[in-house]
Parts: sequence; structure tokens; C-alpha cells
Amino acid sequence: MEWTIRPYVAYREAEILALYESVGWTNYTSDPEMLRAAFRGSWCTLGAYRGDRLVGILRAVGDGASVVFVQDLLVAPDCQRQGIGTRLLQTLMERCSGVYQLELLTDDTPGNVSFYRAAGLVPADTLGCRAMIRMRG
Repeated sequence: MEWTIRPYVAYREAEILALYESVGWTNYTSDPEMLRAAFRGSWCTLGAYRGDRLVGILRAVGDGASVVFVQDLLVAPDCQRQGIGTRLLQTLMERCSGVYQLELLTDDTPGNVSFYRAAGLVPADTLGCRAMIRMRG
């Protein structure tokens, strides 16, 4: 069955929690209220659907002019390596093609690095930048 990418406009907590749980993102699933608020405050959310099933999500924050930050990009484990994550990211990149900076933080694994490099992103340090972060407990 084919999949489609479209804006994710109606937050359905059960499907979101199931998707985040499927990839082990328990920092989100353990605080559903935070996740709900995060979706409300997002600049752009895109869903990947196989039929009626949500199989991937991309959530971006920012101002849509100078900076967009890819906060979440995840695909259900049984649907990975089918181009869904790539298409979600490409759709966002098309939508914000005039934005000065598209940024993200990701785990420093060979798979993640090669995925984002293939999409045209580069490590911040290659541009003379340093990523800084503070995380709650």
C-alpha cells in the first residue's frame, strides 16, 4: 500500500503516543501534556499515512522566515527504510525553501549522519558553528 504526506492538523493523542512509543521516545510519552503543548506550538507538522494509519511525523518549530528547527522526525519501525522520512523532510524543505537556516539536533550515529547529509544538511561545525543545548533533568 502506498503512503501519502499531508499536514497533520488534528492532534490525536492515542496515535501520536503509539508512534512515539514505537520508536522508544519515552521522554515524550511519559509526559503527554508536554507533547500535546509541543504540537500546539509547532510551526509545521506533517504526517505520513499508509491508508488511515499514521506511520510517520515531522514536527518543526521556528518563525518560518529566518529559522526553522526540525524538532521531531520519526517513522514507525515497520515502515522505515521506505523513503517516508526522506519525503517528510523534503516536503518541509520545499515549504521553507526561503528560510535562512534549517536546523536540527540528532543522535551522532552513522545512520543518522548519513541520512541528513543525503538530504543536504551538514554538521554545524563545518560552518564554523557550535550547537549548544540545555536539557531538563
